[in-house]
Amino acid sequence: MKSSKTDLSIQQVKGVGPQRARLLAKLGIATIRDALAYLPFRYEDRSHLISVAELRPGNVATVRGKVAACNILRRGEKKFSIYEATLHDGGSYLTVKWFNQPFMQKHVALGRTMVVYGRVRENSRGMPLEMENPEYELLGDDADSQIHTNRVVPVYRITEGISQKQFRKVMFILVQEHATAMEDPVPLYITARNNLPGLGETLRELHFPENARNIIELNSGRSRYHRRLAFDEFFFLALGLAVLKKSGHREKGISFCPAGCLRRDLLKLLPFTLTAAQQRVMEQIGSDMKQPYPMNRLLQGDVGCGKTVVAFAAMLDAVECGYQAALMAPTETLAEQHYLNIRGMIETFRLSGDLRTGGPGAREKERTGECTSDIIVGTQALIQERLTFRKLGLVVIDEQHKFGVMQRALLRKKGLHPDVLIMTATPIPRSLALTLYGDLDCSVISELPPGRKRIATAWVEAERKDEIFAVLKQEISRGRQAYVVYPAIEESETAGLRSVTRGKEAFERKFPEYRIGMLHGRMRPAEREQVMERFRAREIDILVSTTVIEVGVDVPNATVMLIVHAERFGLSQLHQLRGRVGRGVDSSRCILIAYPPVSEDARRRLNVMVQTNDGFRIAEEDLNLRGPGEFLGTRQAGLPDLKNADLIRDAAILGTARQEASDLIAHDEGLLKFSFLKQQLDVFWRGKVDIFNTG
Repeated sequence: MKSSKTDLSIQQVKGVGPQRARLLAKLGIATIRDALAYLPFRYEDRSHLISVAELRPGNVATVRGKVAACNILRRGEKKFSIYEATLHDGGSYLTVKWFNQPFMQKHVALGRTMVVYGRVRENSRGMPLEMENPEYELLGDDADSQIHTNRVVPVYRITEGISQKQFRKVMFILVQEHATAMEDPVPLYITARNNLPGLGETLRELHFPENARNIIELNSGRSRYHRRLAFDEFFFLALGLAVLKKSGHREKGISFCPAGCLRRDLLKLLPFTLTAAQQRVMEQIGSDMKQPYPMNRLLQGDVGCGKTVVAFAAMLDAVECGYQAALMAPTETLAEQHYLNIRGMIETFRLSGDLRTGGPGAREKERTGECTSDIIVGTQALIQERLTFRKLGLVVIDEQHKFGVMQRALLRKKGLHPDVLIMTATPIPRSLALTLYGDLDCSVISELPPGRKRIATAWVEAERKDEIFAVLKQEISRGRQAYVVYPAIEESETAGLRSVTRGKEAFERKFPEYRIGMLHGRMRPAEREQVMERFRAREIDILVSTTVIEVGVDVPNATVMLIVHAERFGLSQLHQLRGRVGRGVDSSRCILIAYPPVSEDARRRLNVMVQTNDGFRIAEEDLNLRGPGEFLGTRQAGLPDLKNADLIRDAAILGTARQEASDLIAHDEGLLKFSFLKQQLDVFWRGKVDIFNTG
């Protein structure tokens, strides 16, 4: 493997000994290359020198002057010291002070010319203006010349034990000696075609910009040099996903050719007709499953669009061909709900089914041994090494944003390169989907079943309880049912949240004539199933619950959704919860109950919910509000971190980088002409997926 001086240990840099190397390691800096990739998080313009006479209290300014006087003062028993110097710029005087830094008298001596940068304040003794603990530069000191003042100065995130000046000095040496030597992994024709600066120039300008003209762009991450590094990250991400997709197509997979009997029987059992979008997606999946290489398809769709029945039809196709099909969900509750929803049909078709959750109370057999059932539903327990399958042919993964590339690879190894179908009930904006799932083909169920009505949504302050109770009473008197969702199971004094347990008691007091049920994640699976069956059978009027009913619950007679502490929920979760109603022929309502204080961000979320029922628009708003990392809920397992690129800010760069990666892989699939690029691609994906040895 090719290496260079930039791969040397950071300890080999002048001014970095063993102790400082240990401190830098806390920042993720082990090599010179790591350090050069560690960018400032903001920049300060210290290039504009002003006279002392122009200074005003409260200003942050840069001043040049000669030390006209200096003195060290000591106070108290603990030897508290102040080193004080008076600067004269030829017209006026400025007092500068450093606290508990007696070594300053060795540096700041009478007659020395220096530049100081800091906040100006009035002197309490009526003397000239002063600065406390300013950053400084001694002019003529070659070691520190033009690093900390009289220029645009980088500011880094540092750790205890190393100061900004010390860190900046190390970075200055590194940039001077090594930035130009950094070999550029991106082919020159690609950077030239996209008018991107070279890597060496980029690193020099991002660490120590030459001038202050572009400081606004630098601080917003929109400079041409930031764009270059954003391009690199998107390019490596897209390139890796393209290689994964190509390698998937090279793998020998299962060519499913079912007679279609089970699928036809399923369609006859359904109490509704499939939408055109469902039929189109079924055909896409069926076509993929017939191919001689493994299917890798992402299935997106809004809440209630009917993704599960499409996935179940594919599972039946696999079983009809003699293979097993598995459905993996991110939580035990969701896995249980999926299993309950399809268990009746499994039994109708005289197939065998199994639920494997592998939670803390799971029996050993649920975590180990061979699974022989036709259809298996479970959590991540399905990818445990000790669990094997008789003949796994299809894997369906629900709520894909909780799983990643690495986990999909582990699941594939469980079977003879099984087909993989990814489902998400959280619509993902196209830009994010193409980035996260570039190794997958994509299908979208773009319409809801006929008859699904818009759910009227309102958000109200908690004191308007009488209006809320009136809505409940009206709906239940018509024979309808309601959900009331709380964020917590029990009261929490620290969090200040209303809870399911107290909520149930309150509703029982308010509506003694109604039947109140309770559901939460700490109940045993059998208890939860019993409560849901009673709710479906209309033996419960109001179901007080936590978010365990977020997905997978379908009770057409429920027409009211109350969400308590709605200001604490994210947009995606609010939309999922709202999707539990509106599943029958009657109009439905969702009431979001907010408790003060309601932040500005919370108001924006609640207003979006009132304005639209469109999951894709909600997803876009959610992404804009929270940013990509938080939007995903958990860090996308199996994908490298994006340190410089921003999926929203750099959307245009993302498209360009993906196109360049696609073109390059089309002409050189193994990157045989670009050995250094191939090496750096492996480094970028290290610890996630072995790009060139997957399968």
